Amino acid sequence: MGRMHSRGKGISSSALPYKRTPPIWLKTATTEVEEMITKAAKKGQMPSQIGVLLRDQHGIPLVKSVTGSKILRILKAHGEKLVTLLFDSCVWRPKCGVLILSDVRL
Repeated sequence: MGRMHSRGKGISSSALPYKRTPPIWLKTATTEVEEMITKAAKKGQMPSQIGVLLRDQHGIPLVKSVTGSKILRILKAHGEKLVTLLFDSCVWRPKCGVLILSDVRL
């Protein structure tokens, strides 16, 4: 759908930087970041919430640039048994959440 008062279609959006190395100013080690992720996961936070926590409170812009792997893969590597991972993609879809709740017996 186009703009009302111009010729453009308005499809511009933000893009992640091409450079995938951790920032120079970041002094947090990979092991510390992984420990923060596992602690937050044990408290019951979803991977998206863990990413927001690391970004806002600890100043880590991208976990993948620091550790080399995504939050979900770090949790799987550490063997965390989390039911909340199933709900991360179903937060805004109530039918999906109901189906998962009926399948998972706590």
